[in-house]
Order: sequence, then structure tokens, then C-alpha cells
Amino acid sequence: MKIKCIVTDDEPFARKGLQGYIEKVDFLELTGICENAIELNSMLKQQEVDVLFLDIEMPYMSGIELLKNLTNPPKVIFTTAYEKYAMEGYELEVLDYLLKPVSFERFLKSANKIYDYFKQQQQGAAAEDYFFVKADNKLEKISTADILFIEAMENYIAIYIKDRKVITHLTLKMIQERLPVADFVQPHKSYLVAMNKIDAIEGNVLHIAEFEVPVSKYQKEDVLMKVLNNRMLKR
Repeated sequence: MKIKCIVTDDEPFARKGLQGYIEKVDFLELTGICENAIELNSMLKQQEVDVLFLDIEMPYMSGIELLKNLTNPPKVIFTTAYEKYAMEGYELEVLDYLLKPVSFERFLKSANKIYDYFKQQQQGAAAEDYFFVKADNKLEKISTADILFIEAMENYIAIYIKDRKVITHLTLKMIQERLPVADFVQPHKSYLVAMNKIDAIEGNVLHIAEFEVPVSKYQKEDVLMKVLNNRMLKR
């Protein structure tokens, strides 16, 4: 799978840096480089693209202003030196929000998020609706739609469902591979959470039914981005 990208930034150093990063990732393909939103608007009329690496503060028109005026825009990764735009990023359909200067490690994390998104789109509804796990000497059927969250406990995991808790001898990574990427978020190294089961976000805590799930300070930005993506209402 090749994911086509356009980089738009008014800073030459930033453009060159992102270009070099993209060239290191085999599933990304750079198809265009723009210096401002006006150039990008013209380029989008000439070619189809999957992802925009889009700077926010640029001459003539900001990246946010352009995005709000595009019909059916590609997916977007905001790149900016200013944290103040983070909430607007949550309110728009953006996949990620990169703060400059962007390290390759942080870029790769974003690239993998892009890959997971498009892989899920390709698979569509192919993800299984249920699976079986071994618990208490029997095979228990788990409906994906019923999962609230999953907690890792050394060599075991606890699957919290709306009416019970199932403990089985698996790792968090093993079960994560069987779940639809677009429906679950990992707020902490020991937890996987069904996004549509989150009732509230309070500081570094997710409220899910009567439970509270911690959010790692390192994951908070990604969790907010994924959970609030296109679901934040405002006046």
C-alpha cells in the first residue's frame, strides 16, 4: 500500500525535513511540495492525494482556513510550532498534530497512525464482530461491540464487558491485533479502550460506566486527537 502525500509549509527547512522523513518510510509517497495554502489549493485540483502534511501559520491563508474551505479534503496532519491550535485540530478531521521541530521518532509514530487508518479503511467491515477466549476452563464468546475496555495484568488481560469481566491468558498486543483499529484507543500502556464507550474525559482520566481508566501524560495528546476527531461540538 502506497499512501500519497503533499507537504505544505512556508519554511524551506521544514519542507526539506518532512521530505526527508517521508522518503525514509516505504509506504509513504511524496507527490507534491507547496510553499503556501494557495499553491496547495491549486495542486489539489490537479491530483488526488491521501494525506496533507499541512502547516498552520502561512502567508495569505492559514492551513486551518484552507481546510475549512475544502470540499471532501484528504486526511490531514497539522504541522506547527504553536500548541495553541491543538483544540482546533481536535475539532477538524485531522489524523495527527505535530509540533515543530518534529523528530523522526515522532514523525514515524504519525506515519504508522496514517498506515493504520488507511488499512482499516481498506478492510472496511472485515473486522470480526466477535471472538472466543479461554477463561475458567471454558471458551467464552466476546462481542466486540460489548467491550468497554481491556486491562493488562502481567501475563493476563481483563476484558471488561457491560455485564461482566473476563480474565484470560493473553497479552494486550495479541488482542489489539484482533480489534478494529479505528474503534479502540490506547490511553496507557496497560489499557485499550472502546472509544464509543467513553462517557467523559476529566484531566488524565477516562470515565467509562462506573470505571475510571488512566491516561498517560505521553498519550494524552494522541488520545484527545483520536477520541474528539470530528466529534467536538462548539458554538
